[in-house]
Amino acid sequence: IGTLPEDIDAAEDRERFQDLVNKLNLKQPSNATAKNLDEAIVKGEKIGFPIVVRPSYVLGGRAMQLVNNLKELEKYLNEAVEVSNSKPILLDSYLTDAIEVDVDIVSDGTNIEIGGILQHIEQAGIHSGDSGCSLPPYSLSDKIQDEMKDQAINIAKELNVVGLMNIQFAVKDDEVYIIEVNPRASRTVPFISKAIGVSLAKVASKAMIGKSLKEQNFSSNLPKGLSFVKEAVMPFDKFPHVDPILGPEMKSTGEVMGTGLTFADAFAKAQLGAGDVTPQSGLALFSVRDADKAAAIDVAKRLVDTGFTLAATKGTAAALKEAGLEVRLVNKVAEGRPHIVDLIKNDEASLIINTTEGRTAILDSASIRSSAEQHQVFYTTTLAAADAICMSLEREPDGQVRRLQDLHVSLANE
Repeated sequence: IGTLPEDIDAAEDRERFQDLVNKLNLKQPSNATAKNLDEAIVKGEKIGFPIVVRPSYVLGGRAMQLVNNLKELEKYLNEAVEVSNSKPILLDSYLTDAIEVDVDIVSDGTNIEIGGILQHIEQAGIHSGDSGCSLPPYSLSDKIQDEMKDQAINIAKELNVVGLMNIQFAVKDDEVYIIEVNPRASRTVPFISKAIGVSLAKVASKAMIGKSLKEQNFSSNLPKGLSFVKEAVMPFDKFPHVDPILGPEMKSTGEVMGTGLTFADAFAKAQLGAGDVTPQSGLALFSVRDADKAAAIDVAKRLVDTGFTLAATKGTAAALKEAGLEVRLVNKVAEGRPHIVDLIKNDEASLIINTTEGRTAILDSASIRSSAEQHQVFYTTTLAAADAICMSLEREPDGQVRRLQDLHVSLANE
């Protein structure tokens, strides 16, 4: 019952899926499949770095990695995975600073409905299980959402989906790209089900045994005027020697939901649910990669407006000072003491914003993130999440607690 194995394979097999993408005239990041080390190196260079590499047919992003240059790719191929004809690896161009989106659909084989569209808070490249998500999307235009709906429905028709299907999109410069299609239930299904008051899994199961969506009176309407935010729960406090930086491989062990009148309020409540209390003032410590310095200036200005003072490492501090902000200079660990980790250990920092890229830079900054975990300092490793934090600090809290049961009753009465 349900989607046929042949159609499932058409989504999972890279070459067959490429044919489907071309047939429907859709866009995909540049990609390739490699069956040995030499082939992977040639194709990786052709695609251009950075690229995301992973074994085929895996769940949870296992052994998935973002590599920034040829040296990192060779290290990955020699140490992380076994590559062969029966175990090819997939190489995908990494869309820098793209917005990732999950779309879940349910189909009875004839009728196809969108279950929900979730905009990721962290940018593409962070595993979907580790990224916060907003339902409905909080910054995507109606035009972009409609385009994704149309693409999702066309893919479901082409794959003859009966039951559930999940698609991960990336949006960059108002262009929609397909990352992957999963003709099955996804981790977002329980979250959407709680928001809309209908079990997507139950609806899909009934559809698989012949009960149409119309017979089930299925509706994916959300309660009017409300936003829902999913936040990942991380286990890093139990593993003090693990670098808590987020990437393509899933690390979270659970998730929570926040509900509010606005995205900002739902986001703030989701942080509380995940056990992270957002600081309202204090010292905000910045150390960001070059590509994030412009966005960091905007975040820093907003934090100052909400009551924070600033500290930053050399390069970031220079950018903030040039923008007219008052900032305290802090040494990196390699630059001598007192340095950034000393500041964290002395409990001087209230909030840390640390972004980095490249294997060496990630290793060099690992002590910042592990120290933040040990001293329970609120931190983020993406500027997208830092923007959401600012939104939550700038909001007017609605001060309400909403039971899901009450929301579901209101939906049923509409």
